[in-house]
Amino acid sequence: MTHSGVALIDPHPIYEKIDLSAGKRVADLGCGRTGHFIFSSSRVVGDTGIVYAVDIIKEILEGIEARKKAEGFDNIQTIWSDIEKYGKIPIPEKSLDVVFFVNVLFLLVNKSEAFKEAARLLKEGGFLVVVDWIKKIGPLGPDEKLLVPEEKIAELGNNIGLKLVDKTMANGYHYVVIFKKE
Repeated sequence: MTHSGVALIDPHPIYEKIDLSAGKRVADLGCGRTGHFIFSSSRVVGDTGIVYAVDIIKEILEGIEARKKAEGFDNIQTIWSDIEKYGKIPIPEKSLDVVFFVNVLFLLVNKSEAFKEAARLLKEGGFLVVVDWIKKIGPLGPDEKLLVPEEKIAELGNNIGLKLVDKTMANGYHYVVIFKKE
């Protein structure tokens, strides 16, 4: 899998670690233009699952909607919302099996509120998965001063009572930090 000649993150090893399977309920907060995790997780959770694509930029969601319709992804719902505002995302509280933050934390001003919102949406036993940049790939990725170190991610999760269950590398440019809500 590549994008502009650059290897993308393979989400399937991450899905295995969190036992993503048919019927699960998933949200990608700050899903972004490509919806990389949206469409692949949609295939995994199948017709009995649901995937929420959440973003604050309407044009991004319009692109996700267009691809969803063109390719027949009936289990994806797009939601326009600010992920940095606690209690604002219109998904039922404690209803999700997995919440993803993929390549978005470096863009957020209020990371702690975004983490609290993710935890609010997770059911007991659910996973918060953070995938973010370690370094740029040529023109892709944030400036070095915007990178969010893994230690900061662990602190954010710990501060809201999530249990750190795994830290690994997705590739040479991204880390993966997985928390569980107990």
